[in-house]
This record gives sequence, C-alpha cells and structure tokens, in this order.
Amino acid sequence: MPLDQETFARLGLDNIVPAEVNGRRNGVPGDPAWDLSYHPCPEAWPASGTPEGPVTKLADWNDSRIYPDTVRQIWLYSTDGLQTAALTQPVQIIFFNDGAWYLARSGPVRATQVLDTLWHQGEILPTIAVFVTPGVPGHPVPGPIESYDDVLAQRSLEYDCLKPDYGEFILGELLPLAEQHFGVSVSARPEHRTMCGISSGGIAAFTVGWHFPDQCRRILSHCGSYTDIMGGHNYPSLIRTRERKPLRIFLQSGEHDVNSPFGDWSLANRTMASAFEWAGYDYRFEFGVGGHNLAHGGALFAESLRWLWRAD
Repeated sequence: MPLDQETFARLGLDNIVPAEVNGRRNGVPGDPAWDLSYHPCPEAWPASGTPEGPVTKLADWNDSRIYPDTVRQIWLYSTDGLQTAALTQPVQIIFFNDGAWYLARSGPVRATQVLDTLWHQGEILPTIAVFVTPGVPGHPVPGPIESYDDVLAQRSLEYDCLKPDYGEFILGELLPLAEQHFGVSVSARPEHRTMCGISSGGIAAFTVGWHFPDQCRRILSHCGSYTDIMGGHNYPSLIRTRERKPLRIFLQSGEHDVNSPFGDWSLANRTMASAFEWAGYDYRFEFGVGGHNLAHGGALFAESLRWLWRAD
C-alpha cells in the first residue's frame, strides 16, 4: 500500500540528510588494491589502421529548456564514415552520463576507442555517441544532503530524481542536437537507443528507459545508485509489481561498492538483479570485487555492448 503524505512527513522522509549522522559522512572510499585485477578491455586498444571516428566538443552548452540556467560540456562522436553508412544501415545512438569519465582516452573505459574497434570489426551498427556532463547551475539548488554544493545538487537533481525530466532532456534535446550535427537520422527503433552511466548516472540511465521504453530500451548501469537519495530504492518494488517493460539491462557492481547514509550500493544492485530475475526481465548482472568506479565496467565494456546490442 502506498505511504500516505502524513506518514511520510511524520517519519521525516522529506528532510535533508545531515552532513554527518551516526558518526558517518557521505563519501566514496577507495583502495587501489580492490581493482588491481581490472584493466581496460582489449578493444580499447584499436589495431593499427583502425579509423578513428570524429569527436566534436560543444563547450559550455547552455541551451537546455528542461534545465535552464545551466552550463555543461557535450562531446559528439560517430563511427567512421557515418554519413555513407547511414545510407544503407540504421544508425544507433548511445548516451553517456558523466560523459567525460567515459570519454577519457587514458581512462578505464575509453569508449570511443572501443566503438572504433567494434565498428572496424563489423560487430556494430553505425553509431553516434553523446557524452554529456551534468549541468553547472547559475542559481542555488537544494540537495538531498547538507554536504552537497550547488554543482553536486544539480547532478543529483538531474540523475537521482525519478521524474521523466532527464529522459525528456536526453530524447527531446540531445538526440535532435546529435542528428542535426551529423546530418543523419537516428533509428526510431527503441532497441537502437542506449543509455549508460555510473553511480547516480547509472540510475539516471535506467530512469530514462523506465519512463520512455517506447523510445529507449538498452541500459548499461555501472555501480548504479538504486538507493534512497531521491527514492531510487523503490525501483525493485516497482519492477516486481508493475507490468514488465521491454528493456534490456546490463548491471555491474562489486563487493567494495559504496556504503553510505543513502544505502549500500552492493546490496542495492543485488536487489535490483533479484527483482529483474523475479519479473522476467532481459538482464545481466556482473558482480565483481571492485569499488565504486569504472575499472570493472571498463574491463567489461566491449562485452557489455555486444550483449546489449545482440540481434536476438
């Protein structure tokens, strides 16, 4: 039964989390030893002669209607020869939340290098990738915890909120922007639209698919924040009690994922996987030994795309 508003308020569930509670503070602990076994996937090192797809940066982009008075960085990538390939094949698109982390050429994922390799090997459709950062607000933004500044609060507003706003931003603003930039139309099939993100960006990726399964059905979630930042802990119950949506989801987490005032990320991701299994979703869950970062996700990146984008 839904929680009524009076009980919600009496329990203080509408209160901001203190910066310190029970002697603990919010944060992401890390130990390099946790991730020593993980390295970027082999596809992150394209073979000699592999063409590089172009990358264009849209610096300080501030034209959002959904999130006015914000400035963000956007990078637009395509596989090599996109315009020619688009004449005979459908064009797919993938959006990366916290895009700079996925784009970094010496980082744990190296997404464009992997996409270059998979395209050169004939394993994927012609692909557009949009790497987008959270907005930097020009105004005060209330956050879910006292320790957040306006920038972190804006990221949480965009990523952790379970409303359809972020999906409207991605599908209604950034998708047309990418189409206009490259001069091609992205396939209308929702199977050809993918969301990817880590942490709060991971739950944001899932929320886009949850609200817009008619437009986006492929989700790649790394260490997703399915915890009580802005109600994300409710997703397992929703997955179990609502009609199954036609999504394909790749989840990744690890035994050293975050444990914070908002919840236990390792447990939350296992709970999501259990809900997907119970409800009969098309999902895959990779639970490793690492921490709250992209090391494990990067090691699995090419394999995760192959699994998400398989034809069956």
